[in-house]
Amino acid sequence: MATKHEQILEYIHRLPIGEKISVRQIAKEMGVSEGTAYRAIKDAENKGYVSTIERVGTIRIEKKRKENIEKLTYAEVVNIVDGQVLGGREGLHKTLNRFVIGAMQLEAMMRYTGAGDLLIVGNRTKAHELALQAGAAVLITGGFDTADHVKKLADDRQLPIISTSYDTFTVATMINRAIYDQLIKKEIVLVEDILIPLDKTAYLRVNDPIERWYALNKETRHSRFPVVDDELKVQGIVTAKDVLDVDRQLPIEKVMTKQPITVNGKTSVAFASHIMVWEGIELLPVVDDYNRLQGIISRQDVLKALQMAQRQPQVGETIDDLITAQFRESGDKETLFRCTITPQMTNYLGTLSYGVFATIVTEAAARMLRAYKRGDLVMENITIYFIKPVQIDSTVDVRAKLLELGRKFGKVDVEVYNEGDLVGKAMMMCQLIDR
Repeated sequence: MATKHEQILEYIHRLPIGEKISVRQIAKEMGVSEGTAYRAIKDAENKGYVSTIERVGTIRIEKKRKENIEKLTYAEVVNIVDGQVLGGREGLHKTLNRFVIGAMQLEAMMRYTGAGDLLIVGNRTKAHELALQAGAAVLITGGFDTADHVKKLADDRQLPIISTSYDTFTVATMINRAIYDQLIKKEIVLVEDILIPLDKTAYLRVNDPIERWYALNKETRHSRFPVVDDELKVQGIVTAKDVLDVDRQLPIEKVMTKQPITVNGKTSVAFASHIMVWEGIELLPVVDDYNRLQGIISRQDVLKALQMAQRQPQVGETIDDLITAQFRESGDKETLFRCTITPQMTNYLGTLSYGVFATIVTEAAARMLRAYKRGDLVMENITIYFIKPVQIDSTVDVRAKLLELGRKFGKVDVEVYNEGDLVGKAMMMCQLIDR
């Protein structure tokens, strides 16, 4: 039977898009305490079903599909710019297509403004009115208000009109940054993107006889299966080793490994691959927040997804991308590559950041190992045992030496030099995965 928390989440999920909800209303409707209602609403917000806006409240929004993650709802814009909703609250759940900066003559402005857009403009009441009539929402910068008839028009059209104290340039930068961050998230492959769904997953129940394992093994050619109870909650994992030379009539729960390692749908594939390599696991159960089985991922699927991700075009840059963009191949036999220390790579003292140094030596080790062996690798251990300050705008030479290379692991020593002086040393141990 579903818990109160699950029932509230299901209730919220069934609400029409744009519906306003409150803790008190949910508590009364579902017959639960306000604390239980609050926790469920926060969980729904994390799952992307609702958005909470200061001075407006919590509204049901449409959960964005991954391919549309770069699009923002008007509700998210309000949160990004610390805005105040002057009218059109009913339309906060809608998704904006693009934003238009209103820094031109009125007639020209309207040529660029269409349905689903967001016009960012100052205290130009006529522009607010015309934008709403064209089907666009309005974001007023500089903390200005608008006329009452414009607010009424916003309510009638169900298009938000928002006021923010920030100036136009700052607002555009903030929205751009939010879209950019979401583009980076879009590139991260999650477990839910590659999992084998529940209806195609072979699993056992705790009371099944061991004989059932042999039947599934023959049917699927797999040797590792999740074990669930009557509510589909994962209770264990059973492998070929567990059932070897055991009475086939015994229940599975007698031989299974309890409290197995599981992953969530929102876990990144890179993190899952690290667990699988580290623990030597070929298959992982995927569970929801209540430990109910959602499907499985195999090591083969994980590696395939990582290889596909590496071939995808880069859209948003992470800090690692900014660092590795500075790498240049070196003509020197001893030096693997050179790297210029840019302002973004320094700490508050203006010297090379410790975290950036770790990224530089890690990338050096990875490049060294890939030159010897094709395939993917997982960084298992990094030891930084010497580092000196490196000034901004300096160029460092990175040298890597292969200490040991086995079938499944590699050990690399990395040295970093600045103008001939040793400024850092590190040693890396990596697990190697054949493609």
